[in-house]
Amino acid sequence: MRNLCRHNTTLLFLSSLLLGPSGPVLAQDLVIHGGFLFDAVSDDVRPNSGILIRAGKLLAVDADLNSLELGGIPILELSNNHYILPGFFDLHAHHAIDLFGQGRVDEQAAYPSIFLANGVTSVFPAGEMNPYQMRELRLAIERGERVGPRMFNSGPYFGSWRPGWDRNMTTDSIAREVDYWTSLGVQSFKAKGITPLHLQALIRRAHAHGATVTGHLESGFRNTVNPRDAILMGIDRIEHFLGGDAISDDRPAYSSLIEFDPDTPAFDSIAALYIRHGVFFDATLTAYGYYGERDPEVFDYFTDEKAFLTPYMRRIIDARELRAVNEQFETIYWVKRRTIKAFYDAGGAHLITLGTDHPSWGEFFSGFSAHRELHTFVLAGIAPADAIRFATINGARAMNVSSLLGTVEPGKLADLFVAEGNPLEDIRNTRNVVWVIKNGVQYDASLLLDGVRGRIGPAGPEEEPGWKPRRGAERD
Repeated sequence: MRNLCRHNTTLLFLSSLLLGPSGPVLAQDLVIHGGFLFDAVSDDVRPNSGILIRAGKLLAVDADLNSLELGGIPILELSNNHYILPGFFDLHAHHAIDLFGQGRVDEQAAYPSIFLANGVTSVFPAGEMNPYQMRELRLAIERGERVGPRMFNSGPYFGSWRPGWDRNMTTDSIAREVDYWTSLGVQSFKAKGITPLHLQALIRRAHAHGATVTGHLESGFRNTVNPRDAILMGIDRIEHFLGGDAISDDRPAYSSLIEFDPDTPAFDSIAALYIRHGVFFDATLTAYGYYGERDPEVFDYFTDEKAFLTPYMRRIIDARELRAVNEQFETIYWVKRRTIKAFYDAGGAHLITLGTDHPSWGEFFSGFSAHRELHTFVLAGIAPADAIRFATINGARAMNVSSLLGTVEPGKLADLFVAEGNPLEDIRNTRNVVWVIKNGVQYDASLLLDGVRGRIGPAGPEEEPGWKPRRGAERD
């Protein structure tokens, strides 16, 4: 896959960073000229006079190229229809696929390229089915052996969603697990199906390591945790729904969510709590729409996603009956669209992040879904510039890496992508990815996708067992 790189930065030396933007440009540098830039700092696009990338960093933005000696330097020359954006963060980037209805496995053959080709340069898997394999994937990407986004491994689920989870686990055992997984590079953990005692222990130990915690939580029903209470415990991020008094603790959260009304004091109270404590909210708007009637304005195919299945697997998927509509989730999809706009209007814009949360059944794949999620934000009434910030600087802040990523500014790592068409005029233009740059290395998005078409799923019946889950976090 390395032949997909347009240029190579691996021979750059740290000493090159000492050269200012007006000094001699190195042959391994990359200059981007022309087009327009949305840096996720300002509210509008502006003409791009020049971006200089060196050693994987943004050395200069809005540079005067006439002051640079550019002989023999790679220049990415853009047209007036090209727009530069910071690389996206998907903070609910499941690699999990359930192709046979028997449970999920992490897909690693195609997903890294699919994410990257869609401008998603950073991912948090939000609970891994096989954390050891996912860690190896991260390390392979970091070593340059694989092409893919920056991975912030989540490790195993903490809570009943993990196969083999012990509900009677002690808080000391939670602490030891956190110690172990942080030693393997996990910087953020995901709780799902967790009790208050276990969640408090997880948060306390994770914070001792400088790691963060997010949670798919509940209503408080039957010893679950309402997001309101998790915020008071010190949790960093919440997935899916805001919680609070609008979610009754005498029944599961989804039963209350279909009746959720943001025009109430209960909503005002929970929104204020998030804002007061600076807790991020990963809305995952589209996740519920896949189960529902699939709003045609959002759930269209802007590319042939099933082409990434093996021919054998595609025949199986195409022969299946359409999934039945889940009326509860269809209602929740529309409730969530109203809720995210209300939270945005209440002053929560700086706390909303983008997460796709789509464990695939072979019909849609998460990398493409990032653009659907972005589109849904805008359909909910959110300004395109702010929606893009959800996917960029807000994600970086939520992962504690905003000093390095999330905007196109000098000194930050060079993670960005180029799309055709102004995304502030039509947010769907973010789908039109032409080039992606991660850590200063340039990729042709179409070549990334071409390289993994026909890769997802078994090639024939003899490979089917490998696509069915085994229990626990196995060391493969």
